[in-house]
Amino acid sequence: MAGVEDLKLLGMWASPFALRVKLELRLKGLSYEYIEEDLMNKSELLLNYNPVHKKVPVLIHNSKVLYESSVIVQYIDEAFAGTGPSLLPADPYERATTRFWGAYIDDKLLAAWMQSSRGKMEEERERKGRSSRDPGGSTEGVLQGEALVRRGQCWTPLLAAWAERFGALEAVEPVLPDVNRLMEFAKMMQEQIAAAAAGAGN
Repeated sequence: MAGVEDLKLLGMWASPFALRVKLELRLKGLSYEYIEEDLMNKSELLLNYNPVHKKVPVLIHNSKVLYESSVIVQYIDEAFAGTGPSLLPADPYERATTRFWGAYIDDKLLAAWMQSSRGKMEEERERKGRSSRDPGGSTEGVLQGEALVRRGQCWTPLLAAWAERFGALEAVEPVLPDVNRLMEFAKMMQEQIAAAAAGAGN
């Protein structure tokens, strides 16, 4: 991998936000030191570098500290413009549009999906899951180059096909976490949340 820069990434293996940064670093061919964080027992390093949000990912580049995966992705693309492929469009309009859809996925789809997976009961998970549906299939519309495609759910066929193609890329596959391990982790988190809720109700 390329790179003589001092790059460190604080992340957590199951975090989709940390994974986003790991994928970009891999696709750009950049060498970096990865520091795995236990978010149930946060390290002093994480608390010192990100005292406000206390979350991953955190990127340290030559003593400069950056937070929030979307900010980090844009920073890497610009700071290492001559290294590897550019992951954001050069055209200002297309770049702004890409940032918009990235924020849309984070704020509407991913956030609702994560809430759904944390539901304490089946009914709550179903209610939260309904809110993660992509109104009018707008994400699909972007993938097809149309304004809207009315499919009515978030992980629709084009999005699933894109995810499968992306996951099969040679540079991407080694970075993706094991699906079975993710499922076990999600189950454990749901059990912990349910136990905490039951304890609070007593």
